[in-house]
Amino acid sequence: MQRAKRKLEHIQYALELGDGPAATHLADLRFLHNCLPEINPADFVLSVEILGKRLRLPFFIDAITGSTDAVTEINRKLAQVAARTGIGMAVGSQFGAVRDGSGIASYTVVREELAEGLVIGNISALATPAQAQAAIDMLQADALEVHLNAAQELWMAEGDKDTCGLLANLVQIRDAVSVPVIVKETGCGIAAEQYELLLEQGFTAFDCAGAGGTNFPAIEAKRQGVELTEEFAAWGVPTCWSLLDAQQTLPQNALLLASGGIRTAGDAARAFALGADAVGITAPLLRLVIEQGVDAAADYVETLADGLQKYMLLLGCLTPKELRDVTLIVTGETRDFIASRGYELAKLCRWRRG
Repeated sequence: MQRAKRKLEHIQYALELGDGPAATHLADLRFLHNCLPEINPADFVLSVEILGKRLRLPFFIDAITGSTDAVTEINRKLAQVAARTGIGMAVGSQFGAVRDGSGIASYTVVREELAEGLVIGNISALATPAQAQAAIDMLQADALEVHLNAAQELWMAEGDKDTCGLLANLVQIRDAVSVPVIVKETGCGIAAEQYELLLEQGFTAFDCAGAGGTNFPAIEAKRQGVELTEEFAAWGVPTCWSLLDAQQTLPQNALLLASGGIRTAGDAARAFALGADAVGITAPLLRLVIEQGVDAAADYVETLADGLQKYMLLLGCLTPKELRDVTLIVTGETRDFIASRGYELAKLCRWRRG
């Protein structure tokens, strides 16, 4: 009962609090117009292959809901949006479902609606390998996100604040399960130091989930009636910076999913320019399916895709991946971040991973 109440409050406060207050810092990046794009829109290819599944559009709905029967219809509608638009979907944490059987229908409904599509399971880094496999089996999942959420747990009254042994447990989960494991943050981003540590342990798939979008520490503080300090309220690695670190750290064959406050076609274009293989959109779609329904949410996805194509035409790119080769102008705090990291700005005007 307590877990179900918490999951409903997560949705309530995610919609009430909105994004931030941290900025994604994607706005610090400016594109240079290509006055000779030599592009025929008929030749655009937005589809991408991710984790063995072909997506019509290079987007996915990232993890947020589940673990209580009360959100079954929300997940059904989100899955219908994914099926209608040809994008993937990751579910919220299945930890409660595999521990005590709570809210299983809120997850299985996703595979019912997205029968042939990309479905990604989700489990805590605290889970056992057996629980992780149970989460996969529940969904017939194509991959499993294992989430890291130290900041959220810190402000959760019932949270687990002992983070010892997480990396070793991640390795055990990865080695035991039947599908690829994606290491995912939950809104505080992954920095280069942790990308490197995870790479050393053999991980090859990441969801940066940077700061600037849904703020789970703020949600947990709101649940407890606690006021966060300004610094803690904006805690985390902004999405832009997490992608920048990934671009400087990950090899070409790594899978990089971009999420965390990506709301517009411009945000998505910048994420692809920073090396993303696909872009996660969550809060806007959650709000739309709750307030306006599946049609409105699907229209949002199609509008996002149309906007992305406009950026691609103006930059002379036929695919999202080609955006990695466009020139970027770096401004604001991101320019300072690059300097503090010791990256060479001249080389970073064109971002190439690995």
